[in-house]
Amino acid sequence: MMSRFRLCALMLALTAGPALAAPDGPAAPGMPAPEGATPGVAAPDLVAGAKSVFLPYLNAPLAGSPLRHSPKLGLSVNGGRPIRAVMDTGSLGIVVSARLIPEFDTLEVLKPGELTYTSSGRIMKGVWVKARVTLSGTNGAEVTTRPIPVLAVTHVECTRTARRCRPRANPTGIAMIGVGFARGGEVEKLGLADRNAFLSLPGMGTADAPATVRRGYLVTRRGVYLGLSAEGAKGMDFIKLEKAQGRSGWAPTPVCLSLGGRAPAACGTALVDTGVTTMYLTLPPAQLTGQTQPNPAGVPTPTGGTALRIAFGPGGSGPSYVFKAGDQTDPSAPHAIILVNRPGTVFVNTSVRLLNRFDYLYDADGGFVGFRPVASP
Repeated sequence: MMSRFRLCALMLALTAGPALAAPDGPAAPGMPAPEGATPGVAAPDLVAGAKSVFLPYLNAPLAGSPLRHSPKLGLSVNGGRPIRAVMDTGSLGIVVSARLIPEFDTLEVLKPGELTYTSSGRIMKGVWVKARVTLSGTNGAEVTTRPIPVLAVTHVECTRTARRCRPRANPTGIAMIGVGFARGGEVEKLGLADRNAFLSLPGMGTADAPATVRRGYLVTRRGVYLGLSAEGAKGMDFIKLEKAQGRSGWAPTPVCLSLGGRAPAACGTALVDTGVTTMYLTLPPAQLTGQTQPNPAGVPTPTGGTALRIAFGPGGSGPSYVFKAGDQTDPSAPHAIILVNRPGTVFVNTSVRLLNRFDYLYDADGGFVGFRPVASP
């Protein structure tokens, strides 16, 4: 456990730094885009010298090795013992077994709650409670949030089309740190704001009132930086997100996809999801016809060896990468690809393996995502 002195030092580091400029839109006049950014492309007005905290994953790969599994951090709710939790950029909210929360019955109950993980089909049911959450990495660094909503899970149910699910009562072993955005208007449906632990740290403000620490994070293969700075963003290619329609927050990341080199590419949205190793892909018939085969379960998947090009940004104008379906020698290739039939939709869930090709940044205050190429492990 970290000493009180060291913890205080970390809190001071997180909250130190000059006040931030207005967080909305491109860089302010006279403020250069971060080094390495694509010329002419809007970039967030990040402040030089702003502080961030680095939390190395508990299961970080060795230096030079690829990331094969979803990253994990230490999670403590309401002062309880730290447990290993999946860091998930594909969902939103802390989700933990109720029986793992000390003095659970004494916490403020906000409302009954549930959260569905579409990749697995698991429905987490319980109650939303308000509690402080402590996140920790392997280097002894830890940060504690202000009180935020936490879904205390009392039982698990399954959707009709669940892929991996077993109904349970009073489950143990459930621990997810959901830090994604553009998750289908969940905040509005639940009536709960500030559920993102990464955006609820000391010195951070709110969407309506930014403060001295920029709300955002930088995800790498070996750990995550909480809070954003100009230095940490060097070399990033940025994509400006649109405002979400009909709800608060930002719209999903735009992307264009081409399977087997077919043109024109199909354009839609992308989800960078560190919570899964499998890619979920939705493409129109013009991209799929003649380029699929059944997997061992009899479900269609892209034909082995077929190249998939993923180009982020409007019209595919931003950073891109290519891998071949089924190529397990390529660290950026997902463990598997599941084709999801949603007529009229183009979508890709990249899986965590994207981190073997890019560092990934999310700026919640300014509405940007960033991708920085990394050396292949």
